[in-house]
Amino acid sequence: MKIVLGSTSPFRKALLARLCIDFVCDTPDINEAPLENEDVENMVVRLAIAKAQAIAGNHTNALIIGSDQSAILNGEKLSKPGNFENAFKQLTRASGQKITFQTGLCLLNTETGNIQSTCVPYTVVFKQLTASMIEHYLHKEEPYNCAGSFKSEGLGIALFERFEGDDPNALIGLPLIQLVNFLDNEGFSILDNAV
Repeated sequence: MKIVLGSTSPFRKALLARLCIDFVCDTPDINEAPLENEDVENMVVRLAIAKAQAIAGNHTNALIIGSDQSAILNGEKLSKPGNFENAFKQLTRASGQKITFQTGLCLLNTETGNIQSTCVPYTVVFKQLTASMIEHYLHKEEPYNCAGSFKSEGLGIALFERFEGDDPNALIGLPLIQLVNFLDNEGFSILDNAV
């Protein structure tokens, strides 16, 4: 079966490439606005499924991966900062705090219509950050397209006291451990299909 990643994220593409399987990417076009009174865990799963379903018509005999992520700090959803000023504010608020990333994952089999989905949480605990630390970090890495204003796979690792969770890949946007389990459930073994 063909593997399709329903995402334009270079981070998710790089994560999936770690599994050494052939895959293609497709761009889902969906409305990502939250529903009224929708909690984050349900929202990211709903959007992951919607992304997979949005491109299902383009791919026969395929396993389509959908994913969505949201970051929460003290009950507030964080967005991508977009610029230095917003990133500085986010990291200042995150100093000494925890940000929990909720990552929705979906695997859709276009032949059977079977959908597997889940939400995988992952938490980062920040050190006490000074204004100087934040400023230097932002100027070096410019993580303005990342929710939470950091790249854990890069210099951002210097901002943290510890990580909490089962799959560090979930932090970057694609929980590979659960994805491998979903693929196994569909009869697609990563180890048998690695190239």
